[in-house]
Amino acid sequence: MFIDTHCHLNFHQFDADRDLVVQRALDAGVGIIINPAVDLATSRQAIALAERYPGVYAQVGVHPNDTADFSAHTAAELAELAQHPKVVAIGEIGLDYYWERVPHQQQQAAFEAQLDLAARLDLPVVLHCRDAHADLCAILRNWTPGAQLQRPAQAILGVLHAYSGDLAMAEDAFSWNMVLSFGGPLTFRNARDLHSLLALLPLERLLLETDAPYLTPHPHRGQRNEPAYIPLIAQGLAEIKNSDAAAVGQATSALAHAVFAKLALDRHN
Repeated sequence: MFIDTHCHLNFHQFDADRDLVVQRALDAGVGIIINPAVDLATSRQAIALAERYPGVYAQVGVHPNDTADFSAHTAAELAELAQHPKVVAIGEIGLDYYWERVPHQQQQAAFEAQLDLAARLDLPVVLHCRDAHADLCAILRNWTPGAQLQRPAQAILGVLHAYSGDLAMAEDAFSWNMVLSFGGPLTFRNARDLHSLLALLPLERLLLETDAPYLTPHPHRGQRNEPAYIPLIAQGLAEIKNSDAAAVGQATSALAHAVFAKLALDRHN
């Protein structure tokens, strides 16, 4: 019923009980977990976990905070890793001006290189954005026409993960054939602005994610997050949408298969 579209299953927080975490997810009805990467090493780790667990899939990419040494060689290695049948996207990539670990210009260059890589490989992108909304939108506005030339006009080009923008940015994203994903914060009782935004967004353009081990939903806030908590996030979204968790699960899972086309291909092999 459910898909966790963004879980860092390879992170050390899961080293002691990773098998149990995956089993708990299955027991909770979470049949697919998509593991993003933050650099070349974690790209390889994500692929290794996808090979180990039938319901786990990988993304490959370099997070903006890890782009200081990004080069043409890095892009070439990502292109090779992306050939794996269980790599479903280029991610997580984007811009992060909060931590200021990498100069903005270097982040932008790496972001644009990875966007172009995704277009060449016919893969969606999964985007990280923190305190950089204007620059991210400017880059996407210039990129999407070229990306559309590489893929069918109806193809969904990517996901703005852990979405933190406003309604206007969301509408821009939809116009570029992007979708949005949301996680544990939508279950927080004091997240009134987020609740108001979600009430205005179409369910058929939304995905569920945990971003585990981070952003744990209520009532487990303060503990390690894990994919088994996706139904709590679905229930929180259902309450905002005056719906039910089963309907949210069905809609978000259908969209996940539309975004990550290689999920459907793998299931038919």
